[in-house]
Amino acid sequence: MFESLKSKMKSLFSRSKNLDESKIYKEETTEQIPPTIEQVPEPAVVQPVEQKQEVPVKEEAPAVEPVVDVPVVKDEPKAEPKKSFFSFGKSESTKTPEEPKLSRKEMLKLKKQEKLEAKHSVDSNDIVGDSGKKIKEDPLDEILDELEIILLEADVAYSVVEEIKTGVKENLMGKKYDRSYSLEQVVEMALKDAIRNVLKINEFDFDQWLSEKDRPTVIMFVGINGTGKTTAIAKIANRIQSDGKTVVMAACDTFRAGAIEQLNIHADKLGCKIVKQAHDADPAAVAYDAIEHAKSKRKDVVLIDTAGRMQTNNNLIEEMKKIVRVSKPDLKVFVGDSLAGNDAIEQAKVFDAAVGIDAVILTKIDTDAKGGAALSIAHTIGKPIAFVCNGQEYGDIIKFNTEWMIDRMFSDE
Repeated sequence: MFESLKSKMKSLFSRSKNLDESKIYKEETTEQIPPTIEQVPEPAVVQPVEQKQEVPVKEEAPAVEPVVDVPVVKDEPKAEPKKSFFSFGKSESTKTPEEPKLSRKEMLKLKKQEKLEAKHSVDSNDIVGDSGKKIKEDPLDEILDELEIILLEADVAYSVVEEIKTGVKENLMGKKYDRSYSLEQVVEMALKDAIRNVLKINEFDFDQWLSEKDRPTVIMFVGINGTGKTTAIAKIANRIQSDGKTVVMAACDTFRAGAIEQLNIHADKLGCKIVKQAHDADPAAVAYDAIEHAKSKRKDVVLIDTAGRMQTNNNLIEEMKKIVRVSKPDLKVFVGDSLAGNDAIEQAKVFDAAVGIDAVILTKIDTDAKGGAALSIAHTIGKPIAFVCNGQEYGDIIKFNTEWMIDRMFSDE
């Protein structure tokens, strides 16, 4: 029995020699033939088992790598949100205080502008015509008398008030007006239109004018003492220098040693050049030296201060004429006190007749004065108001605005 089994195994083994080792392996695995002593040392059977055991070991290695990388990946996003959060917070903190301030200023400006536009969007020409309610003389005179008091309280000269009032009456008498307006509204609009026409005569933009002039541009200032003429010159110098231009001051009021010293103090504070000579020196010579210095040093503007004794002084007026002949100023500016009333008109008339005034600066507008002097001077000499001074600081000078001045004159405050 045992011998027959052994012979069968030998024959089976002999046949397997001609077969491929892989086929033997497949047959053994599929048929599940129990291993024998002779099959154990065969390498074909042992090697596949060792390879199958190594495969899971190699697969575990990549599984370990993501575990090691996890803290690195988590740390990076933690740092990024902190940076973005704080940077976002800083940008908000810088914007939030600025935006409300700017918006408030803009809103205030827009509101003021809208109020002015609403007030002046309708004029008397839009209301008065050939249809509507007819204007009668008696009620018209009553309203004009009331408006006359308002203008006189605003420091408008009486002669100017009478001329404007007469012109308004001639324009309205016998005409008709829109019934949706009262006669008081119509007359007040007509009066404001007349004032507006006077104040807008030859409107003067100083900054635009200066930008178009060749250097050195020579500006001469005239006016009596006490009106703030020297301070006004310093304010103009500061305005010009703020625009990137250079200034030379000429101390031509040599009649007063205090005037030279006062202008010298302003020049030191502003850091601009001043040309001066001794007391009682020739004013025209000082002006000439200042202009020559500006030419040699290529300065932009020369500001000439002049003596300001009473405008009735003939010697003073002759000195003014001499300075004009020597310096040939591009612009002659009259500086007047807004509180002077009729005196400011007389001063402007005398200086205009002597040297010819091109523009006017009104000082002390920050006081109780309502600016009627602007209307009086503009109506009398027909010259534009360039600036008004509203304080003692160098920046307290603003361009003249007709609508602002009209509102100021008719204000109840």
